[in-house]
Amino acid sequence: MVSASGRVSDPGAFSKELMKLTIASGNAHKIREIKALLGPDWEIQGLVDLGFPEDIPETEATLEGNALQKARYLFDRLGEAVCAEDTGLEIQALGGRPGVHSARYAGAGKDAEANMDLVLSQLQGAEDRFARFRTVIAYIDDTGHSHVFEGVCEGTIRLTRAGVGGFGYDPIFQPQGYSLTFAQLPLEEKNKISHRARALRSFIHFLLQKSS
Repeated sequence: MVSASGRVSDPGAFSKELMKLTIASGNAHKIREIKALLGPDWEIQGLVDLGFPEDIPETEATLEGNALQKARYLFDRLGEAVCAEDTGLEIQALGGRPGVHSARYAGAGKDAEANMDLVLSQLQGAEDRFARFRTVIAYIDDTGHSHVFEGVCEGTIRLTRAGVGGFGYDPIFQPQGYSLTFAQLPLEEKNKISHRARALRSFIHFLLQKSS
């Protein structure tokens, strides 16, 4: 069940023991969003908690491929169930770019400001500013079988930045039906509609069904 705050919950599904979720990510912003979504009944651990380097291989040509690659990398080392996600901003006027290259669009340094500058410069004068964020979550269960879940949030790219919250492209992405950017929305509001939240809800629903 999804609560009004956007959190995933099912009070009768589990005992009082915390549910554990191991995530192949060293991105503190993503981990914080996932923790906020799942609430206090979940123990979340990322790469930093596990003592792994922040970056693990992401050499595939698709979001699905990268998510599966990262999950498999961690599963092979831990031998237990893990999940990974990959997210891309897909801009219609740019033929779907930056897409799978979103984090490194302006270079290998993962500079969010430079990435936004590049997108805004490439869209200068463009009337079509439709874009969507897409998140793919790959889960490898304790038997080694993989499962994939997707979440999408559509919107537009603003002419200029607005807001100081969020991360990545959030200051220039305005979700459909809103007058504020992701960077202006409170985290609880963003977690009701975001791509990552939608993918995560599908994933957690799968876990709840599997455990019932």
